Amino acid sequence: MKNLRLVFCLILAAICLAAPGCQKRSAVILDAQVFEKNYSRPLPEGQLALRKITDPAQIPDYTKAFSDLDGLAQAIERSLNYLSKPSSKNYYPYGDITHEHAVKTLEELKKLVVSGRSPEEMNRIVRERFDTYISVGCDDQGTVLYTGYYTPIFDGSPRRTDRFRYPLHTTPVDLVKGPEGTILGQKQPDGSTRKYPDRTEIHQSGRLAGLEIVWLADPFEVYIVHVQGSAKIRMPDGGIRTFGYDAHNGWDYESIVHKMIADGKLADKNISLKAMMDYFRAHPDEVDRYVNQNPRFVFFKHEPGDPRGSLNEPVTAFRSIATDKSVYPRAMLAYAEVELKRPVGFVLDQDTGGAIRAAGRCDVYMGVGEEAGKLAGVTYREGRLYYLFLK
Repeated sequence: MKNLRLVFCLILAAICLAAPGCQKRSAVILDAQVFEKNYSRPLPEGQLALRKITDPAQIPDYTKAFSDLDGLAQAIERSLNYLSKPSSKNYYPYGDITHEHAVKTLEELKKLVVSGRSPEEMNRIVRERFDTYISVGCDDQGTVLYTGYYTPIFDGSPRRTDRFRYPLHTTPVDLVKGPEGTILGQKQPDGSTRKYPDRTEIHQSGRLAGLEIVWLADPFEVYIVHVQGSAKIRMPDGGIRTFGYDAHNGWDYESIVHKMIADGKLADKNISLKAMMDYFRAHPDEVDRYVNQNPRFVFFKHEPGDPRGSLNEPVTAFRSIATDKSVYPRAMLAYAEVELKRPVGFVLDQDTGGAIRAAGRCDVYMGVGEEAGKLAGVTYREGRLYYLFLK
């Protein structure tokens, strides 16, 4: 890790969930363009992120990954559930991988995971029966930047009170989505659409009055939920409700971290989500000044159960990843070769993010609550990313 990169490890990962499109998670942990490498370097038009490995010596040893299978079978089943939906066929073939091939791959991998075989035996079977593809990464050498995201838990209220004064909003009726959930804009009286207002105009216009679905106590907590794309809110009666992404206003996500550093609000050596929260709690009058520099605004809906990714399936801690779905295959099993504070191993590609772009980025879902947030906050590491497909 280069020190320059490490100090910028902000911890606001994100969820750009949009029905099977690439809109669901709203944002990410960091602004990748402030680092020495351009991890979000776009691939040439039409190029996919994966390259088939033809030299067996370059295939990873999966033995250690097969030693930890906790939650993996369930995560595979969630991907299979997504692939059972007719809309999933719209995103295949992926290169030469057909939809049928993708389904068969996951079915065979699930059988292997629940077979009870030894890790060594499973590793041998995978190497014999499956092809391994490697991500080309940001540099055509396989370099992928791993970051983390999570679901926060905050106190809130279904009604505005003296304490709870800062709302999350449901989607306005004049926001138009395409068939696959892409944001088309704001509906005009003549039936046409134009770009939806940005965050600043939304705040200043009061146009969302009456669309509040829950109220929080801290304006920066609201922004964190916008960035993460979902949250669990603890109500005054002790009950917890989940609020997940429904849409956004169509603007690109912009990081506010480098702006705060440039203004001297945060020291390079003290970049963390906690540091940002502490700063804005001490300076609540500055929240709007900074968050309005990110024009993207996110709308929410009540979601029973666990937070969901862009496949509209629940995400699993340390088993779900977010990638750019324009270059990576939806729902497939991957192997994250990266050294993190908590081992990852096999994962399912089940989510996407507004700043998770191109082949050089991968966001790992780390669960719910404060501890998951702390772990997400220190996740910033280069590694490699491999995908398995049945021969």
